[in-house]
Amino acid sequence: MLNKNSELFIKLYLDENIYWDLAKAIRQRGFDAISAAEAGMLEKSDPEQLEYATSQNRAILTFNMGDFDRICAEWWSEGREHAGIIITQPMTRAQFGELLRRVLKLLNQVAADEMRNRLIYLPQ
Repeated sequence: MLNKNSELFIKLYLDENIYWDLAKAIRQRGFDAISAAEAGMLEKSDPEQLEYATSQNRAILTFNMGDFDRICAEWWSEGREHAGIIITQPMTRAQFGELLRRVLKLLNQVAADEMRNRLIYLPQ
């Protein structure tokens, strides 16, 4: 049986707009996740965030629809690959549990290879 850290499962990178403790909550449920703060990537540009996530073979999770829609289109036109971009609507701290539920649902339904070069909006 595969464990949740194998290449079957999406590895996540949470950009700095996502609550840093969401990565910890995801890890506590057996998945691989790291926040921008943990990676030392605070205050980096959005393209740098995606480049870092890609270098680590991680899909990026962000609230930043406008910028990442544009960046994804640029990468697509340049033939550049990434491990995936997941965009969710901004959620308040009070909605933390709902955000966690949505992310876990995705992690349980989409394999890492299915996420490659895709842009997904949560909920989908």
